[in-house]
Amino acid sequence: MDTPRRVILVTDGDEHTKRALESIARKIGGRCISKSQGNPSKLSGPELVELIKKAPHDPVLVMFDDSGIIGEGAGETALRYVATHQDIEVLGVVAVAANTKNREWTKVDVSIDREGELTPYGVDKFGIADLEVGRINGDTVYCLDELNIPLIVGIGDIGKMARRDSYELGCPITEKAVELILERSGFFESNASTDMADS
Repeated sequence: MDTPRRVILVTDGDEHTKRALESIARKIGGRCISKSQGNPSKLSGPELVELIKKAPHDPVLVMFDDSGIIGEGAGETALRYVATHQDIEVLGVVAVAANTKNREWTKVDVSIDREGELTPYGVDKFGIADLEVGRINGDTVYCLDELNIPLIVGIGDIGKMARRDSYELGCPITEKAVELILERSGFFESNASTDMADS
């Protein structure tokens, strides 16, 4: 059996998110599945797994978006498939807050507010800490509580948050969320030991 591909799932799929994740993937030496961009998601779970397997390096960043559909839409159906696939190791999820009318929410292990501070509270789409501890509202988060995700990091709207996460600034909040997942998953240590074994 092949070594599972190590991925980070991101619950947003608009153009801002794509640009941010492409930039962050370059910085960390990973890959972003640009074709996973869509609002709502256009690719199915099996199609995404094929693209993930073709990516030359881990970690692989993948976008999912339900575009406000009530319950489990196309994005979440694809997310569930990818997250439970035997050839995929999910390092964590960047759960993106939204002003959802449907009040869908998920538990988060930690959030990062728009100032870049870690908080036990959820955050809203502007990256402002919420009143609820450990949960955020979003539109592609319905199924996360049912999945075995090692770390869920809540953040505001990628590439926005009153310009605190703008592309011009390097999307520092989103980058911090990705780096936190990599750090806590032991990705850097396992990569270093793999490099030593290969040398």
